[in-house]
Amino acid sequence: QVQLVESGGGLVQAGGSLRFSCAASGRTFSIYTMGWFRQAPGKEREFVAAIRWISGNLYLSDSVKGRFAISRDNHKNTGYLQMNSLKTEDTGVYYCAIGISQGTAYSDHREYDYWGQGTQVTVSS
Repeated sequence: QVQLVESGGGLVQAGGSLRFSCAASGRTFSIYTMGWFRQAPGKEREFVAAIRWISGNLYLSDSVKGRFAISRDNHKNTGYLQMNSLKTEDTGVYYCAIGISQGTAYSDHREYDYWGQGTQVTVSS
């Protein structure tokens, strides 16, 4: 089992920045991928970013490239999502997630095994 605790998020004006942290505990040696997803009301869960835990390979959705950055600190078992130049369409509940399989398709939320509690981000115009 891996437990995830998210922190960060909140209310920000368009153009502002927020930073998420996702702290993992438990069987952290099993982490292969950490991903971030978001879900707006009435919409499906959407891929935002992912990082391979050992290699550090990064993946970002086209909608956030150039604005968001993902990173991790292996020693702290913590991942980070830095969100800059926020837009109103970035509003939603943000989730971090862990995939333990080496075959994890990083952009498919169904491939992930453990999820954080979700944190609301609201970007006002």
